[in-house]
Amino acid sequence: MNVRWVPVMTLAALRLTAQDVARPQIDTQRSAYRTHDSKEQIRLNAKFAEPIWHDVDSITDFHQREPLEGAPATERTVVKIVRDAGRLYIGVRAYDSEMRRIRSVQLRRDADLSSDDNVTVLIDSYRDRRGAFLFRTNPNGAMWDAQLVGLDNVNDNWNGIWDVATRRDSISWSAEFAIPLSTLRFNPGKDVIGLNIRRMIRRKNEEVLWRSWGRSEGIENLLYTGDIAGFGDIRSERPIELRPYVLGRLVAPSYDANGERIDASNTAGKVGLDAKIALAPTLTSDLTLNTDFAQVEADQQVINLTRFPTFFPEKREFFLESSGVFDVGTPQRTQLFYSRRIGLDSTGAPVPILAGARVYGKVSQWGIGLLDVRTGGAEQANDAVIRVGRDLLDRSTVVGMLVNRSRPGAGNESGAGLDIDLPLLVNGYNVEPHFWLMGTRTGVAQGTPVAWRVSTDVPNDLIDAFVSLYSIDSGFNPTIGFVRRTGIRETTGHIDFQPRPGVLGIRQLDLTPIPSWDIITDRSGMLGRPSTWQTADFESHVLAGTLESGDQFEVNVRRELDAPSEPFEIFRGTTIEPGRYWWTTADVQYQTSTGRPLSGEAVISSGQFYGGHSTTVELGATFRGGGHLIAASTYSVTTARLSGGRFTAAEATSRVEYTFNTRTGFLGFMQFNNESQRIDFNLRFHWIPTIGDDVYAVWNSGYTTDPLVPSRFPSRRVISHPLNGALILKAVHRFSS
Repeated sequence: MNVRWVPVMTLAALRLTAQDVARPQIDTQRSAYRTHDSKEQIRLNAKFAEPIWHDVDSITDFHQREPLEGAPATERTVVKIVRDAGRLYIGVRAYDSEMRRIRSVQLRRDADLSSDDNVTVLIDSYRDRRGAFLFRTNPNGAMWDAQLVGLDNVNDNWNGIWDVATRRDSISWSAEFAIPLSTLRFNPGKDVIGLNIRRMIRRKNEEVLWRSWGRSEGIENLLYTGDIAGFGDIRSERPIELRPYVLGRLVAPSYDANGERIDASNTAGKVGLDAKIALAPTLTSDLTLNTDFAQVEADQQVINLTRFPTFFPEKREFFLESSGVFDVGTPQRTQLFYSRRIGLDSTGAPVPILAGARVYGKVSQWGIGLLDVRTGGAEQANDAVIRVGRDLLDRSTVVGMLVNRSRPGAGNESGAGLDIDLPLLVNGYNVEPHFWLMGTRTGVAQGTPVAWRVSTDVPNDLIDAFVSLYSIDSGFNPTIGFVRRTGIRETTGHIDFQPRPGVLGIRQLDLTPIPSWDIITDRSGMLGRPSTWQTADFESHVLAGTLESGDQFEVNVRRELDAPSEPFEIFRGTTIEPGRYWWTTADVQYQTSTGRPLSGEAVISSGQFYGGHSTTVELGATFRGGGHLIAASTYSVTTARLSGGRFTAAEATSRVEYTFNTRTGFLGFMQFNNESQRIDFNLRFHWIPTIGDDVYAVWNSGYTTDPLVPSRFPSRRVISHPLNGALILKAVHRFSS
């Protein structure tokens, strides 16, 4: 496509959105809800028997976001808010005319509660419309929490200190949230915070909110949160939280892929400490000594049928809270800082973290983020990050960041970045111009190679449009960051037309008037000249959408280009030679609603592939029948016939959860892929004696599946010939002043 037309098409889409689509008007002049300060002890039991619950006002004006924007909720919801000197209590009573059809199967902490009826509380305690805490529960009392940083960066790996109780009766289910004020962050003397409540009624796929119920808004849009008054008297306390741990490890003898023993068994012990210190009412410091992440769930294996690196998400607790403040760039594509570069080598194996410190928070309109980590082992590196941001307008931010890695023999490897995010409202609709610029100074190239991107996002209900332009120099090398490709120019974008026909059970369609695109050329090429493209990807939704039942379907056609300049191994034993390869594929996808007891998904794709042909089938199923057991499996297989050979790439995963209650559960995770010819198991028992304390028992093991090895899985000898095996016991206790 002609790249010169991209801005024109984006502006046309914005004009259609702003002028031609009617939407309800939002009243932003409502008075604040005032919470009451309780002088009596409140028992966390969701019965709301204390007199203060009867004295406070109720929040009842909930409106639908889905399926009928702005319509009154079909089931009544009543919310009341009180607080005492140490905690904020939010009581929710969710009435339902068909209590027997309430959906509630999850129990495990941090489980995906989208399969269930649930209630989410959002708290913007700074009231700056740039960040918030999210707390969610279902009728079982399962706990899920997250941090929202910026416009849409939701960090659901964050775990805060809070609690919830739930109960049911014949006409409703109730939830009582108890959130310590120390878990939140407050501006001293500021009386008002931002708050919103969302309820999901799963059997109807109905989403209702107190505020921000417009389809182009939602709970993560902080501009329209409600005002809650009564917090101006919070004292500027500086609590200290200590979380020491003790760990024991029993490592089994290990064998290579041929069944030959390479290491003997051993035992080891370890102690360490994590600490959280409130330096000021709005600034927090995290410290870690002799850190260990043995309880973290294993990364999911991926067969990568491209010549570019795979991005894996961060899962380690020390790096998670407020991690969004260190985001400069485009996540998963070009990032100045990527925390998995610290304490993990290129294969994902751990590198000892000797000590680390972070400081994060706000001072007036300034956001602060500091990080310093010292690693040992073969790396012996010191990694430092300094980030300063300034609030602009209602929701905009400008951020500057410096990163540096120093290690013996390599000197200092540094980088700097500027990120300007300008989310705006045009006639009530979202428009988000965004610009970032980075430079690095390392031994890879002389001078300061740079990377930049300019983009505009128009994320709205009827028209969802996006366009971007990248430039990345060849020597750009973010040592503690992530970059997928260097030495390129790139443009990406899409224009999705998403009408709501209201026929045949279709809630919303997703159509592409022109194909979405991702075009990359090298530094000497031109994005407007196809003969110079290095890779290109065009995708059209022939037909795609969501049903009222929650099921989703897609029929897509893709046209792709890859022009490798040198050979690369796409799969074990199969090589792609240099050349220019164009191919076309089509796929059909269907995914059933997660609200069903048995849900599933299927993808079938077939077409040309690197001068040959390939077919991919992906299947997945999840059983959530209620009770305590949840089981899920996925299977993916790609068969390819290429000029360089044939191959079949297969991946499989299985997960089994048995949750005894909301504080105790077992998780078993198995994964297999035939490229590495191994199967791995991660078995984890987790007990939470009290919120903030944790006890883990973890077994990790891997076995070869090479058919030429006598001790391959699942032969009888496999148990005694693991590639790796370790039993880990870990206990963490929280002390708080």
